[in-house]
Amino acid sequence: MVDTIITGARIRPMTSQHGAAEAAETALAVADGRITHLGTDEEIRALAGPGTEIIDAAGAVLTPGLIDSHMHPVWGAELAVGLDLDGLTELAQVRQAVAAAAAELSPGGWIRGWNLDYKAFDGHGIRGDLLDEAAAGHPLALIFYDLHTGLANQPALDAAGLDVDHVFSDASEIVRGPDGRPTGELREIPAFMAVLDAAPPGGGEEVAVRVRRILAQSAASGVTSAVVMDGRDSTLSTLEEVETLPGGLPVRLHIALWHQPGDDDAAVADRTLRLGDAGAEHPGGPRFQVSLIKMFLDGVIDAGTAWLHEPDAAGDSTRPFWHSVRRYDQVCRAYHEAGFQLATHSCGDAGVAHALQVYRTLEGASGPAHSLHGAPHRIEHLETLTDDDVAALAASGVVASMQPLHMQWREADHSDSFAARLGPERAGHAYRTRDVLDAGGRLALGSDWPVAQLDARLGMAWAQLRRTPGDPTAPVFEPEQRLSAAEALLGYTRWAAEALGREDLGVVAPGAVADLALWEEDPITADPDHLPELPVRCTLLGGQVTVG
Repeated sequence: MVDTIITGARIRPMTSQHGAAEAAETALAVADGRITHLGTDEEIRALAGPGTEIIDAAGAVLTPGLIDSHMHPVWGAELAVGLDLDGLTELAQVRQAVAAAAAELSPGGWIRGWNLDYKAFDGHGIRGDLLDEAAAGHPLALIFYDLHTGLANQPALDAAGLDVDHVFSDASEIVRGPDGRPTGELREIPAFMAVLDAAPPGGGEEVAVRVRRILAQSAASGVTSAVVMDGRDSTLSTLEEVETLPGGLPVRLHIALWHQPGDDDAAVADRTLRLGDAGAEHPGGPRFQVSLIKMFLDGVIDAGTAWLHEPDAAGDSTRPFWHSVRRYDQVCRAYHEAGFQLATHSCGDAGVAHALQVYRTLEGASGPAHSLHGAPHRIEHLETLTDDDVAALAASGVVASMQPLHMQWREADHSDSFAARLGPERAGHAYRTRDVLDAGGRLALGSDWPVAQLDARLGMAWAQLRRTPGDPTAPVFEPEQRLSAAEALLGYTRWAAEALGREDLGVVAPGAVADLALWEEDPITADPDHLPELPVRCTLLGGQVTVG
């Protein structure tokens, strides 16, 4: 029996590998969550039964639901609490926000915040004592927008029991000043999480409720699937809670379990039990499933923790995140042999090159390395690449999972930390989306929320414009790397689905999962400056309306 019918639509099926031509058909039918037929309105209406829901698109444009290939909905919900410091690029502005928060707190209350900008500390250095007067004695823990650097004052460090002698199992660091004392700068996730773990929970409501609201906001921009890049036991437990809320998960989630460099063989063995439908405590749910492993091979360029072929302008970014890359190599093989898709974070070119080298050792007689279910291994971010790296990436079949909207923090005069650390040549090799495609490489696009905005329409606009949408006077970064509207949509649909090893997602075709987005206007022909405001009438999961 047909469950859902959509008629009167202009359909962009995205079934072509490199094109997005409009289909001749105007209607489709869905049964048991999958598309069964495409045809004319009359042909499809004839399939309706007594309980069939009929949606009249009235000329709206139907595309596959978008896939955000990299986000952190649960961890982000836990981190994005307190002060949203977005747009505060002057130290005085940050001090004012911190002072206002302190005035509202009872004695001993913590000041939490996120989206802190490196620019606010230009000329000062990243130091907690710069905010001591504003914090008025309260413990202070702030996270920079890229989620790779934290800032804490001494009361927060004391509460966490941290000092400069604390040893991490990776390259994380409690930065010390000339006097040998902690400055308050916490480089990389384990360092700042050690402080946040000592802070009381924030947010004012259950994490599961916040996660569902965040994913509903993502769905409102056309997203029906997302790759979650920070899966922990608590992540899976929270998603189980979300499934019990009214409406459940509004987005289908593909979970990457998070491997930290210090994790031992027992941790690796435990995670292998959680793959797919294995009989583990948290195998997945109706709309989420474990299928990937996420590893950090380096940090970020802005903080000097990436792994580059040559040091950055400050002499940093010379080493991987792991104390032993041989251990990274061993772990990759173990997870690969267990059937996982590998996802390696690397912003720096040397990290990308090493990941590709390791992935090549996993290749079999049938070609490039992939997971048990046919998903190609992937690298996340790839913020700067040499020509040789691009060629090696394309030859490998490894997916480049990239986020062009991360360029929003760059400056026309190259005064931003990204460009200043890289210098003009390497900064000019940033986010080489066009070069990857032209070389025959594989590309998938995403947001990396809460690092950048959830809205997939904004991500597609940045991929096309390489500048701030809605501001034609804004600087354009590496214009030769711009994507077409069709390529931007493919990067969020078919290519993103293929990056998951899924031929039945990201397309509108018989047999495909009926995850769909219905747009008031055509995202292919829309002016990219106005794309972030283009209304999405509804999204559907398995043919059922979830948002709209």
